[in-house]
Amino acid sequence: MAAVDGTWDTIVKSPLGDQKAVLTVKTDGTSWTGSQNGAMGSVEITDGTVEGDTISWKMSIVVPMPMTLDCKATAEGDTLTGTVGAGAFGSFPMTGTRAA
Repeated sequence: MAAVDGTWDTIVKSPLGDQKAVLTVKTDGTSWTGSQNGAMGSVEITDGTVEGDTISWKMSIVVPMPMTLDCKATAEGDTLTGTVGAGAFGSFPMTGTRAA
């Protein structure tokens, strides 16, 4: 089990305000699967990659508009830090804490 496995309460600082979601991560070697569930919908993640304590993944969303987000986060203890790239809209910071 990698240090990033588990359930994380995340917040992305976006132009639409703080976007809270629950990210679930289950690693398997250099890949991972899971989900991200928040107020703007749920996304199943089936093609994530793992490098040490860092995960990367893409998410296709439809709210507030259709786009693919490029995400990357690193776990350190019970803290998750990373970024969510939204193409021409820029990149936004993401933070998280391990859910109890």
